[in-house]
Amino acid sequence: MVVESEPDLPTEIRNYLINFEIFSIAIFSVEYLIRSIVAFKNKKSYNLSFFGIIDLLSILPFFFSAAIGFDGRFVRVFRLFRVSRILKLGKFSKSFELLGKGVYNVKKELYITFFIAFIMLFFSASGIYYLENPEQPQAFSSITESFWWAVSSLTGVGFEEIFPKTLGGKLFGTFISLIGIGVVAVPTGIVSASFVEILEEGKTANPKP
Repeated sequence: MVVESEPDLPTEIRNYLINFEIFSIAIFSVEYLIRSIVAFKNKKSYNLSFFGIIDLLSILPFFFSAAIGFDGRFVRVFRLFRVSRILKLGKFSKSFELLGKGVYNVKKELYITFFIAFIMLFFSASGIYYLENPEQPQAFSSITESFWWAVSSLTGVGFEEIFPKTLGGKLFGTFISLIGIGVVAVPTGIVSASFVEILEEGKTANPKP
Protein backbone atom coordinates (compact mmCIF):
# COMPACT_ATOMS: atom_id res chain seq x y z
CA MET A 1 0.00 0.00 0.00
CA VAL A 2 2.90 2.33 0.77
CA VAL A 3 4.86 1.40 -2.34
CA GLU A 4 1.93 1.75 -4.74
CA SER A 5 1.39 5.34 -3.60
CA GLU A 6 4.65 6.36 -5.31
CA PRO A 7 3.79 8.43 -8.42
CA ASP A 8 6.78 7.24 -10.52
CA LEU A 9 6.36 3.54 -9.80
CA PRO A 10 7.31 1.35 -12.81
CA THR A 11 4.47 -0.50 -14.52
CA GLU A 12 6.07 -3.90 -13.85
CA ILE A 13 6.17 -3.32 -10.10
CA ARG A 14 2.64 -1.90 -10.09
CA ASN A 15 1.33 -4.99 -11.92
CA TYR A 16 3.17 -7.22 -9.45
CA LEU A 17 1.52 -5.39 -6.54
CA ILE A 18 -1.90 -5.80 -8.14
CA ASN A 19 -1.38 -9.55 -8.54
CA PHE A 20 -0.09 -9.81 -4.99
CA GLU A 21 -3.20 -7.95 -3.80
CA ILE A 22 -5.48 -10.39 -5.63
CA PHE A 23 -3.58 -13.35 -4.17
CA SER A 24 -3.79 -11.92 -0.64
CA ILE A 25 -7.49 -11.13 -0.97
CA ALA A 26 -8.18 -14.68 -2.13
CA ILE A 27 -6.51 -16.11 0.98
CA PHE A 28 -8.23 -13.66 3.33
CA SER A 29 -11.61 -14.31 1.68
CA VAL A 30 -11.32 -18.09 2.02
CA GLU A 31 -10.25 -17.71 5.63
CA TYR A 32 -13.20 -15.41 6.36
CA LEU A 33 -15.69 -17.83 4.78
CA ILE A 34 -14.28 -20.84 6.64
CA ARG A 35 -14.32 -19.01 9.98
CA SER A 36 -17.89 -17.84 9.35
CA ILE A 37 -19.08 -21.36 8.54
CA VAL A 38 -17.34 -22.91 11.56
CA ALA A 39 -18.70 -20.19 13.85
CA PHE A 40 -22.22 -20.71 12.49
CA LYS A 41 -22.05 -24.46 13.10
CA ASN A 42 -20.76 -23.92 16.63
CA LYS A 43 -23.30 -21.15 17.23
CA LYS A 44 -20.59 -18.58 17.93
CA SER A 45 -20.62 -14.92 16.96
CA TYR A 46 -17.52 -14.54 14.80
CA ASN A 47 -18.75 -12.03 12.23
CA LEU A 48 -19.65 -9.43 14.85
CA SER A 49 -16.56 -10.03 16.98
CA PHE A 50 -13.58 -7.66 16.94
CA PHE A 51 -11.39 -9.84 14.73
CA GLY A 52 -14.37 -10.78 12.59
CA ILE A 53 -14.90 -7.12 11.74
CA ILE A 54 -11.15 -6.70 11.16
CA ASP A 55 -11.16 -9.67 8.77
CA LEU A 56 -14.12 -8.22 6.88
CA LEU A 57 -12.53 -4.78 6.62
CA SER A 58 -9.40 -6.44 5.26
CA ILE A 59 -11.15 -7.76 2.16
CA LEU A 60 -14.12 -5.44 1.70
CA PRO A 61 -12.25 -2.53 0.03
CA PHE A 62 -11.06 -4.78 -2.81
CA PHE A 63 -14.54 -6.04 -3.66
CA PHE A 64 -16.04 -2.60 -3.20
CA SER A 65 -13.56 -1.07 -5.63
CA ALA A 66 -14.14 -3.88 -8.13
CA ALA A 67 -17.92 -3.47 -7.91
CA ILE A 68 -17.82 0.29 -8.44
CA GLY A 69 -15.52 -0.06 -11.42
CA PHE A 70 -13.41 3.01 -10.75
CA ASP A 71 -11.10 4.25 -8.04
CA GLY A 72 -12.90 7.43 -7.04
CA ARG A 73 -12.17 9.58 -4.02
CA PHE A 74 -14.55 7.70 -1.75
CA VAL A 75 -13.14 4.34 -2.80
CA ARG A 76 -9.60 5.56 -2.11
CA VAL A 77 -10.58 6.51 1.43
CA PHE A 78 -12.37 3.21 1.87
CA ARG A 79 -9.23 1.32 0.85
CA LEU A 80 -7.48 2.63 3.95
CA PHE A 81 -9.20 -0.19 5.82
CA ARG A 82 -6.60 -2.49 4.28
CA VAL A 83 -4.32 -1.26 7.05
CA SER A 84 -6.53 -3.24 9.44
CA ARG A 85 -4.73 -6.39 8.27
CA ILE A 86 -1.86 -5.35 10.51
CA LEU A 87 -4.06 -6.02 13.52
CA LYS A 88 -4.30 -9.66 12.48
CA LEU A 89 -0.63 -10.02 13.37
CA GLY A 90 -1.53 -9.56 17.02
CA LYS A 91 -4.00 -12.42 17.30
CA PHE A 92 -1.58 -14.53 19.28
CA SER A 93 0.44 -11.72 20.74
CA LYS A 94 0.52 -11.49 24.52
CA SER A 95 1.16 -7.77 24.31
CA PHE A 96 -1.94 -7.22 22.21
CA GLU A 97 -4.03 -9.20 24.66
CA LEU A 98 -2.72 -7.07 27.53
CA LEU A 99 -3.56 -3.94 25.58
CA GLY A 100 -7.16 -4.99 25.08
CA LYS A 101 -7.57 -6.16 28.66
CA GLY A 102 -5.98 -3.02 30.06
CA VAL A 103 -8.30 -0.71 28.13
CA TYR A 104 -11.35 -2.86 28.86
CA ASN A 105 -10.75 -2.81 32.62
CA VAL A 106 -10.88 1.00 32.70
CA LYS A 107 -13.49 1.59 30.02
CA LYS A 108 -15.87 3.38 32.41
CA GLU A 109 -13.13 5.76 33.51
CA LEU A 110 -12.19 6.37 29.88
CA TYR A 111 -15.80 7.12 28.97
CA ILE A 112 -15.91 9.84 31.62
CA THR A 113 -12.53 11.21 30.55
CA PHE A 114 -13.50 11.38 26.88
CA PHE A 115 -16.80 13.03 27.79
CA ILE A 116 -14.91 15.72 29.73
CA ALA A 117 -12.52 16.10 26.79
CA PHE A 118 -15.46 16.64 24.43
CA ILE A 119 -16.93 19.28 26.76
CA MET A 120 -13.55 21.03 26.83
CA LEU A 121 -13.34 20.80 23.05
CA PHE A 122 -16.76 22.39 22.65
CA PHE A 123 -15.92 25.06 25.23
CA SER A 124 -12.63 25.87 23.49
CA ALA A 125 -14.18 26.14 20.04
CA SER A 126 -16.99 28.34 21.32
CA GLY A 127 -14.69 30.62 23.33
CA ILE A 128 -12.16 31.21 20.57
CA TYR A 129 -14.97 31.86 18.09
CA TYR A 130 -16.47 34.69 20.12
CA LEU A 131 -13.03 36.14 20.86
CA GLU A 132 -11.48 35.93 17.39
CA ASN A 133 -14.40 36.09 14.96
CA PRO A 134 -14.52 39.92 14.87
CA GLU A 135 -10.77 40.05 14.13
CA GLN A 136 -10.53 36.96 11.89
CA PRO A 137 -13.98 36.30 10.35
CA GLN A 138 -12.56 33.90 7.76
CA ALA A 139 -10.35 31.77 10.01
CA PHE A 140 -12.98 31.56 12.76
CA SER A 141 -16.16 31.84 10.68
CA SER A 142 -18.22 29.58 12.97
CA ILE A 143 -17.95 27.39 16.04
CA THR A 144 -17.70 24.27 13.86
CA GLU A 145 -14.80 25.82 11.94
CA SER A 146 -13.14 26.67 15.25
CA PHE A 147 -13.08 23.01 16.27
CA TRP A 148 -9.89 22.55 14.21
CA TRP A 149 -8.09 25.12 16.32
CA ALA A 150 -9.56 23.65 19.51
CA VAL A 151 -8.29 20.16 18.70
CA SER A 152 -4.80 21.37 17.86
CA SER A 153 -4.61 23.45 21.04
CA LEU A 154 -5.94 20.82 23.43
CA THR A 155 -3.63 18.15 22.04
CA GLY A 156 -0.65 20.49 22.16
CA VAL A 157 0.05 20.14 18.43
CA GLY A 158 -0.70 23.66 17.25
CA PHE A 159 -0.90 24.85 13.64
CA GLU A 160 0.72 27.96 12.23
CA GLU A 161 -2.04 28.78 9.75
CA ILE A 162 -4.66 29.38 12.47
CA PHE A 163 -3.76 31.25 15.65
CA PRO A 164 -5.35 33.96 17.84
CA LYS A 165 -4.36 37.58 17.21
CA THR A 166 -6.34 39.45 19.86
CA LEU A 167 -5.16 39.77 23.46
CA GLY A 168 -8.20 37.92 24.73
CA GLY A 169 -7.69 35.15 22.20
CA LYS A 170 -4.03 34.75 23.15
CA LEU A 171 -4.84 34.54 26.85
CA PHE A 172 -7.66 32.09 26.16
CA GLY A 173 -5.36 30.02 23.93
CA THR A 174 -2.72 29.89 26.65
CA PHE A 175 -5.29 28.70 29.17
CA ILE A 176 -6.64 26.04 26.81
CA SER A 177 -3.14 24.78 26.00
CA LEU A 178 -2.37 24.32 29.70
CA ILE A 179 -5.69 22.54 30.24
CA GLY A 180 -4.96 20.34 27.24
CA ILE A 181 -1.93 18.86 29.00
CA GLY A 182 -4.22 17.41 31.64
CA VAL A 183 -6.84 16.29 29.10
CA VAL A 184 -4.21 14.20 27.30
CA ALA A 185 -2.37 13.05 30.43
CA VAL A 186 -5.40 11.77 32.37
CA PRO A 187 -6.45 8.94 29.98
CA THR A 188 -2.79 8.04 29.49
CA GLY A 189 -2.34 7.70 33.25
CA ILE A 190 -5.53 5.66 33.59
CA VAL A 191 -4.48 3.15 30.95
CA SER A 192 -0.92 2.99 32.34
CA ALA A 193 -2.21 2.25 35.83
CA SER A 194 -4.41 -0.49 34.41
CA PHE A 195 -1.41 -2.08 32.68
CA VAL A 196 0.62 -1.99 35.88
CA GLU A 197 -2.23 -3.65 37.78
CA ILE A 198 -2.53 -6.41 35.17
CA LEU A 199 1.20 -7.06 35.21
CA GLU A 200 1.23 -7.22 39.01
CA GLU A 201 -1.66 -9.68 38.95
CA GLY A 202 0.25 -11.81 36.44
CA LYS A 203 3.33 -11.85 38.67
CA THR A 204 1.21 -12.83 41.69
CA ALA A 205 -0.59 -15.59 39.82
CA ASN A 206 2.64 -16.95 38.32
CA PRO A 207 5.41 -16.36 40.84
CA LYS A 208 8.97 -17.17 39.82
CA PRO A 209 10.36 -20.37 41.41
